[in-house]
Amino acid sequence: MNNFILRTITGIVFVSLIISSIVFSPLFFAVLFFCITLLGLHEFFKLLQNGGKAPQNGWGLVLGGLSFTGLTAVAHDWMNVRYLLALIPLMMIIFISELYRKKPFPFENIALTLLGTIYIALPFGLLNFFYLPGKSYAFILLLGYFIILWINDTFAYLFGMTFGKHRLFERISPKKSWEGSIGGALTSIIAAGLLAYFTDSLPFIHWIAIAAIIVVSGTLGDLVESMLKRSLNCKDSGTILPGHGGILDRFDAVLISAPLIFVYIQLVN
Repeated sequence: MNNFILRTITGIVFVSLIISSIVFSPLFFAVLFFCITLLGLHEFFKLLQNGGKAPQNGWGLVLGGLSFTGLTAVAHDWMNVRYLLALIPLMMIIFISELYRKKPFPFENIALTLLGTIYIALPFGLLNFFYLPGKSYAFILLLGYFIILWINDTFAYLFGMTFGKHRLFERISPKKSWEGSIGGALTSIIAAGLLAYFTDSLPFIHWIAIAAIIVVSGTLGDLVESMLKRSLNCKDSGTILPGHGGILDRFDAVLISAPLIFVYIQLVN
């Protein structure tokens, strides 16, 4: 099958699944992204292993999975925030278990294991805080976040393919251009304006600010993930999404932008 057709079909199914989970219920979304979190962590640790590193895969998956679950429960008031303190002893177990592995560079192994939770589980978990209780459509901010993210990504690609001449960050990503980034930014701002006009969730200025944060941090998130793959001599993070690569390839912009949008929401809400 032609790669463009395969990529399109995968993208439609992927987007439809995420939108359905957002609109259907917070629980459905949480279950879906719990699975995505574990798949992303698995990819991350596999990439590191293929690059000659030795993270603690098992404990990394447990810590990441429990961190996502805890953040989700707190976000929806299913659990008191103090129960997140239970994650601290688990982190200490990762330090202690490294004593018995007899691997070289033990503190590098510990750091990379903990990095999986910080880089992957934390951003995905914070997405659950994007629901806005008390609004007509509590899910509109979360849905709008993904819409702006996808529009930025899509139009940056289209503008870059059509007009791209000046490289944005050639050392890390030779194909990204300033023209593509500007095109993605402009269409994202337009999308944010339309979201503000047609919904009552947030004022216009906040949607524009959110779009600006997504454009900048999403692009940097893409570059960060490219930096990770280049440092490990790897082209794609995985093959689970035909035509798109792996989970980290598809969600690289989320991993940096979601925590920043979370902070913004907390400051203005």
